[in-house]
Amino acid sequence: MNAIKCQVCRKNFTMDEVMKAELLEEPIVQMIREKHPEWSSEGFICLADLYLFRARYVAEILKKSSQEIYDLEKEMGKEEQVLSVNINKEFDSRLTLGERLADGLAKFGGSWLFIGSFMAMMVIWMGINSFVLIEKAFDPFPFILLNLALSCLAALQAPVIMMSQNRQEAKDRLRSELDYEINLKAEVEIRKLHERMDHLLMHQWQRLMDIQQLQVHLMEEISQRSIKKQ
Repeated sequence: MNAIKCQVCRKNFTMDEVMKAELLEEPIVQMIREKHPEWSSEGFICLADLYLFRARYVAEILKKSSQEIYDLEKEMGKEEQVLSVNINKEFDSRLTLGERLADGLAKFGGSWLFIGSFMAMMVIWMGINSFVLIEKAFDPFPFILLNLALSCLAALQAPVIMMSQNRQEAKDRLRSELDYEINLKAEVEIRKLHERMDHLLMHQWQRLMDIQQLQVHLMEEISQRSIKKQ
């Protein structure tokens, strides 16, 4: 029986101990050519070297898959810019002294404390001018000075409340803009995550197919050798 030389180890083998180069899988051929540029598709390779390169190929596939998963986890774990902020704290830090005073007056004007204090002041005012200072009342009935004070208070209170409402509307607009930015960022991140997962799954599927093809070839070779031995 003629001896056949392996292109990798340069040793002589019998026909049952080698395989034709043209029958090898393309990824295995590329790996062999990286180590042995003189590789020819018309030659042969011994089974020992073939199994060695197949094992290396499977190991590289598993290594690449693990590295891609690690890179994906690392990229997802990177610290991203946080858009969520405390709207009240952010908005209050921009208020001027006049705006803070207007908000305080509007808050006090809409409380039960203001209503109770106002009613008590009116009762005291009318009591003093009606019963205490009967002869020398500074604002006798029908309490014209009190009506003037109430009119001035109402005239001043209205714009103060309107200023406070305008700032509340500005705060609501700021909150809406921030919510939009957060939703937009979440949408972009979810889309990126889907693209990365699709890319990873596509590569994983292709590598699994390559490994399965190697397994099929190995089973065919084992079956052929068993038939020859019989």
